[in-house]
Formats: sequence, structure tokens, C-alpha cells
Amino acid sequence: MSKIIKSINKTVRAKTAKHFREHGVIVPTFKQLIHPETIPAEIKNKLKKIGLWDVNPLNLFRITWKNDIKTGLYGDVNYIEIPREITGVKPRVIGLIGKYFPTGAHKVGAAFGCLVPRIVSGEFDPTKHKAVWPSTGNYCRGGAFDSAIMGCTGIAILPEGMSKERFEWLKKIGAKVIATPGTESNVKEIYDKCNELARDPINFIFNQFAEFGNTIFHYNVTGRAIQEVFEKQLANKKSRLSAFISATGSAGTIASGDYLKKLHPQLKIVAAEALQCPTLLQNGFGEHRIEGIGDKHVPWIHNVRNTDAISAVNDDDCVRLVRLFNEKCGIDFLTSRGVKKEQLKNLSLLGISGICNLLSCIKTAKYYEMNEDDVIFTIFTDSMEMYSSRVAEYNKDQGKYSEVQAAEDFGAGLISQNIDHYAELSYYDRKRIHNLKYFTWIEQQGKESKELNAQWDPEYWRSIQEDEIDYFDKLITEFNKEVGLK
Repeated sequence: MSKIIKSINKTVRAKTAKHFREHGVIVPTFKQLIHPETIPAEIKNKLKKIGLWDVNPLNLFRITWKNDIKTGLYGDVNYIEIPREITGVKPRVIGLIGKYFPTGAHKVGAAFGCLVPRIVSGEFDPTKHKAVWPSTGNYCRGGAFDSAIMGCTGIAILPEGMSKERFEWLKKIGAKVIATPGTESNVKEIYDKCNELARDPINFIFNQFAEFGNTIFHYNVTGRAIQEVFEKQLANKKSRLSAFISATGSAGTIASGDYLKKLHPQLKIVAAEALQCPTLLQNGFGEHRIEGIGDKHVPWIHNVRNTDAISAVNDDDCVRLVRLFNEKCGIDFLTSRGVKKEQLKNLSLLGISGICNLLSCIKTAKYYEMNEDDVIFTIFTDSMEMYSSRVAEYNKDQGKYSEVQAAEDFGAGLISQNIDHYAELSYYDRKRIHNLKYFTWIEQQGKESKELNAQWDPEYWRSIQEDEIDYFDKLITEFNKEVGLK
């Protein structure tokens, strides 16, 4: 019995199948997103003529880490290695690239993982319901994209302080946009708006912080992608996969570490967050500028017991590196430090939260005194494509960028990273953080204490992360037969 899909509404599913048939929508299985080489040849041939960001139903088949942007088809997992000339540490630091998903961010996969099970079970009716996507930026873009493809109304909720590129993109795609007070750390205000909208049954809330489709996608799709890179490109007799770093955000991506830890028991799963809002580190609060990692709470879908350490990153350092990696004087300085031309071109693939993850990798390498045999993985969730206005703002506020500033930012933002504001978690540290879920989810959001207690059992997570996906794919296959498209 599924813990997520409680019933099948055959009447709604039949109506949805007709709707999808009219809109030309075929739903990929999770297995196909993990192994896109298994996608039918006729779909691959059509994809060659479709742009990566086009609102075309076939782009559901591009919700994978393996898009080949040169051919329009598929290849190896997209990743880059950050050179030691930048990191200043001995381990290899590898990041999967989010830019090569539709919308330019991997959150479109999390949205797919939340929406599709509700579609193929008949819980969500795209001809009737409106899909509400609460987010601090990329998740609501992914949800709006998926909604547009599937011919249903998408409502994006995000803080008013997010980058203007996000708002412009959402309006362009036709989503209804609701801006809530504050910035990325004001998640409760998003929840309050969701609770208000939920009073109307036409609104279906896809809360990424509580929807297990988010963690299921990343455990199975992202986790396997990381393992594939390690096996194909990095593994040798001495190398070891030693750490996986992810800013917690909705706690979907960090579930990739749960998958990897089963294969690499020595792996450290490290949760990154902003020093200015040290929720996990110090039960703290505040505001910060690392867009996309909403905090001041512990997400319902975070498997806290499996998290080994917390790394708090100063948002000033992230801002420094946004300028260093994207201003000409910064690029010139890094060239003088021996960074190769191709490596410099890759730096724009790191958005602000990606830079946060990078800095957490450096802190982790130093904290655990890692060496050349260690490999650290992280996720570069999006690129600078959604933050170009921020660079202009920094120039206006801080003045034109210079070689002197580049040298200062390299020293302060990279070389000076150390093991402060870093905590290795004991058993009871993890339980303390786990217990913080009570105040958000039991007191405010109507979850049950019984389930919170059940989450401390590793079997709770194993069954959700591993068993549900086969059931989802069974439902998807049945639904596609009902749709009747090829």
C-alpha cells in the first residue's frame, strides 16, 4: 500500500487521460528519467527540433541530468569539477549542473515528482484544479513549467525579495504570481498564503517542503546520477566518495545523500545553510541573500537522522564570489592564478546557492582534513541566468569591480574559508533538530505527532524513497495506455 497515494479515482483519471490526449502529453516514467537511453526512438527524434526551455509536452522527457545540449538528445550526466586553483583544498570537488534542465534549474524535477503521482492516480484534476507551487524561486518556476505543459493553471508563490528575473519568467510563461512579504528566509509567510488558498478546494497545494515526491525524485534520479559520475569518471582503487553537500532548502536534494550513503557508508551528508539565518546550526533566525534556500524551519521531508554535519556559509562570501566569477576583472584575476579558460567559462553555471554549496564543500574538506583520494559531490542547482540583475545591483551599491577587489574577494571568499560555524552532529544533536519539526508541522500545519515519531525510524524513509517509485511507474504506464498516444 502506498504511503502517498491513498486511492485511485478512475473517473478523474479517465477525464485527465482525455485532456492529455488532446494536449499531446505523454508522461515519462521515473525509470526513463534515470535512464533516458530507454526513451522511445520516435520521442528522441522529435526532441531534436524542440528547444530545452520550450513549453512543449515532450520536454517532460528532458527532466533528467543527462541532456546533451549539443545534440538535443542524451549523453552522460552533466557535471563540472571546480579546480584546486579555486577551491584551495586537496579533494576533488564535483557539482552536477542544474542549468541543463528545462527552466535552467533542477527543481523542475522536484515539481515533476510532486505533480505526476497526483495526476496518474486521479487525485489532481488538471481540468478543474489549480496547482499551487510555494517556493523561494526555482521550484515554483518548475511547477509553473510543468503546469503549462500539462494544460492546467499554475499559481507561483514566492517572496517579493527574490530576483526580478524569476518574476519576469513566471509572468511570461503565464503563471499567476503571488509575492509574499520578505525574502528567501520568510517561509512561514508562504505557508500562510498556502493555508489561505487551501480554503478553496479548487486549489491543490504542492508544498515542496512536505511532498515526498520531491525527495523520491532526488533519491532515485539525482542520487543515481551522482553515483554514475563517480563510477564512470572518478573511481579508482584509491578514490572514495567522501561527502555530499546540499543546502537544505526544501530538503529534497539532500535525499540524494541517503541513496549514496547506502553505497558508501563512510559518506558524510552535510547540510549547508546561511550563517545569517542559522536554523539548523543554532535554532536561529534572520535574513540572508543566498536565494533559493528557504529556512527558519526544518522541512517535513528532511531525513535528519541521516545528516552528519551542518555548515553555515556567510552570505557576504557568496556575494563576493558572484562578482569574482562573473566580472571581467574577476576572470582576469583567476586567469593569473592558473585557472584554465574552459574552467572559467563554467563558473557562470553556479548560481548563488551553487556558490553556497561550493563554499560548504571547502569547509567540509578542511574540517575532515581530506586529501587527494577524497571526492566531494554537490549540486549547482541553477546558473547566473536568473541573477544578472543582482550583479548590476552589487555594482551600484559597491562600486565598479576592480582587480584589487577581485584579489580581496579571492582571499576572503575562498582561501579564508575555514571550519568555523561548522558542526558535526551527534545522535542527540540530530534528534534535537528532528524535534524542531514539531513547531512548524504539528502546531502550525496539522501533521500528526505519531508520524513525526515514525520518521525517526530509518525504515520509514527506506520505504518511501525506494518502494514508492515502482508504484508510481506502474501508475504512469497504465495512465499512458489510457491516454493512447505514442
